[in-house]
Amino acid sequence: MKKHSVIIEKSKCVGCTTCIKACPNESIRVRERKAKILDQRCIDCGVCISRCPHSAIRSVHTGLEVLEKYKWTVALPDQALFGQFTAVFDPNVILTALLHLGFDDICEPAASAELIAQAAIRESETGTRKQNLPLISSCCPTILRLIRMRFSELIPHVVDTVIPIEHAAMLARDRAAKQTGLRPEEIGIIAIVPCPSQITEAQSPELLDAPVIDETIPIVDIFSELESAIKKVDQPLALCRSGRRGLTHAYSGGEATARKAYNFIAVDEIQNCIRMLEEIENGNIPETDYIELNACTCGCVGGSLCVGNPFNAKLRIKKMLGDLPEFYREYDASEIGKEPIYASKKLEYLPAFLLDEDRSMAFEKLTKIREIRQKLPGIDCGGCGAPSCNAFAEDVVQEKAQLNQCVFRRGNNDG
Repeated sequence: MKKHSVIIEKSKCVGCTTCIKACPNESIRVRERKAKILDQRCIDCGVCISRCPHSAIRSVHTGLEVLEKYKWTVALPDQALFGQFTAVFDPNVILTALLHLGFDDICEPAASAELIAQAAIRESETGTRKQNLPLISSCCPTILRLIRMRFSELIPHVVDTVIPIEHAAMLARDRAAKQTGLRPEEIGIIAIVPCPSQITEAQSPELLDAPVIDETIPIVDIFSELESAIKKVDQPLALCRSGRRGLTHAYSGGEATARKAYNFIAVDEIQNCIRMLEEIENGNIPETDYIELNACTCGCVGGSLCVGNPFNAKLRIKKMLGDLPEFYREYDASEIGKEPIYASKKLEYLPAFLLDEDRSMAFEKLTKIREIRQKLPGIDCGGCGAPSCNAFAEDVVQEKAQLNQCVFRRGNNDG
């Protein structure tokens, strides 16, 4: 089973049920006044982290101490990082500050995003790769997990390019090995990420056979140190190797624009993405060629491990784009063909909502769920510790709850 990066601090949890109502995938239950995450259903979207009023839900913490584990470290700063700092509109200032914090080198996922975008443009112009329309972006790990669980019929529509930060990790390790001569285990490839989804992705990639990122540091856990380092940067180094098309991946619509997918739809916020996937599954978007889905508000700048307002972050990055070229580097076809931009593993259906492996038993359980649901009030109050009456009925059938846990049925012994 996949190890997830969202965790609950039991000492802080008061069983208020806010999280079970907020979770878009019905992945949380409250039992004995404490919340519990159902690992098989969690998509690491981080909504529960943002919504918990008691700060009882968080992502795994990692800080700069991980640099001490390696002889050579490479930072992979997600594009969302560049929008986190007030009045900082030069990416070189932030990149230089990362070196001041102790990183030995930097490899920008934004540069990888540009390369992947240029490969997509070439494919579109030449028709060299045929895929099912509308294409669905592969950049958001949460969306990939959601599709595997609930929309498996749409898997053939997902583009088969790797996530940019993982592409950057592969390039970074190769470059570091050539520069230093160190063994792979002595090199630390460390991603600075905006959401728990990317932390989980680093441990268990959706589109790669094996992990390529060694460590992840949430933006929120490095923000204070990096902000202090930024204030000390007088003469920033010319480190930026990405243009406008790469940095725009930080916010919704940026990836599709970089691909020059003019006939596209960009959707952000997980509930909106779910509705869009339902529309696609029902065949209601035939006029669209490309669909970019971002689980977080405004895209990655709205990740639950970012700092501050995502709308401000988006504005800051837009201001940063002014002096940058469209693409930092124009790749020709032969260069693109040498890069590891395509997935080495195919997405597969993940039966997270399977009632039983035995088909006849599953139908029997489904019938029981419907019967129990008829006995419930149908108001989805959450008092039972489940997000809905239907989810509670399923828990009862799966022997994970008892019918008298419904506050409206206590004392009623029928059924």
